[in-house]
Amino acid sequence: MQSSSGDHFIALDHIRALAAFLVCAWHFLHGRSGFPVQFNFGPAVFPLSLFDEGHTGVALFMCLSGYLFAKLLNGKALHYGRFIWNRALRLLPLLLVVIVLAGAKHVWSQSGPISEFLTPVALGFVHPTLPNGGWSITVEFHFYLVLPILLWLMYQSRWTLVALIALSTAIRIILYARYGEVQFYSYWTIAGRIDQFVLGMLAFNLRSFFSFRHALAMSIIAAFGAFYWFFDVSGGFYNMPTYPSPAALWIFMPTIEGAAYGSIIAWYDSSFFFKKTGLSRFVSQLGAYSYSIYLLHFFIVFRVSGLIHEYVMDISNFYIALLWSLAFYIFMMPIGYLSFRFVEAPFLRLRTPYTKPIKDAKPIKG
Repeated sequence: MQSSSGDHFIALDHIRALAAFLVCAWHFLHGRSGFPVQFNFGPAVFPLSLFDEGHTGVALFMCLSGYLFAKLLNGKALHYGRFIWNRALRLLPLLLVVIVLAGAKHVWSQSGPISEFLTPVALGFVHPTLPNGGWSITVEFHFYLVLPILLWLMYQSRWTLVALIALSTAIRIILYARYGEVQFYSYWTIAGRIDQFVLGMLAFNLRSFFSFRHALAMSIIAAFGAFYWFFDVSGGFYNMPTYPSPAALWIFMPTIEGAAYGSIIAWYDSSFFFKKTGLSRFVSQLGAYSYSIYLLHFFIVFRVSGLIHEYVMDISNFYIALLWSLAFYIFMMPIGYLSFRFVEAPFLRLRTPYTKPIKDAKPIKG
């Protein structure tokens, strides 16, 4: 997407499109209860475990946010009030539309008293309770609140960011010792996601290290895919052995995801030049509409998956279902376009520049 400064990074749109597809595939494959593909399945082609555990797409989104804002703000001063205003214009209009639609659905389906819907929404800017994936917008908002501090730390030294990750890990260790599980905090809150934002920022500052190192990038992708295969066959998100999981792995899961995704983003962004034509343009358009696709697909994905399984063909086979999930994702593209054009774009035109160059900016230490 083109930012308020006029910058457009097509490679990052590609990554955004992949993140949205991971989440769509996760919901299409497994629904709310392991239907049509059971949660205890593990694909033999090990990198496909990332799709079988497609919730990891949220981690990719978070890491990408950290990387993008580090890139946009590199060597520039931030006008924080305008920044928050622009982010509100970017996120709130569609989120409010989704909340209204989800509320109408709640009333129409007679799912319970309207208070059962309104109470989580009212708490949603503090707790991860907004509908249709809106919980991740809450985490993103928490990131915006601390962004000036993170930028200040980043310009002191890269090691301050590393120290911050060590601190967040220590907090999760304490939470694990206190509650016997930390999956909730690692996955649903800034206590875990902060690692991914910070590692995205750190990856931007180390991008020259990853640039054109294709063998290193392929090794990281293979190792991360193997790790996620192990995580998947060990029970994954819901069955390790229960939800929330008592596995200590969740202490380190945000860091592992952030380090892998940050490295891959830095390599992809700094190693290739993409034209705005053909397949590259198509994928970048999916990335541009990814926010709409992400929030709106919840309304139909479970129903569509069930209808295909019942009336078209058996898609309990993971590999067949994954192909259908790709078809569903592409089907969401025109819906995402309409949402972007008529809900998002009118407000995006109201954005104002929130950066200006810093004279005699000092290089980042460390």
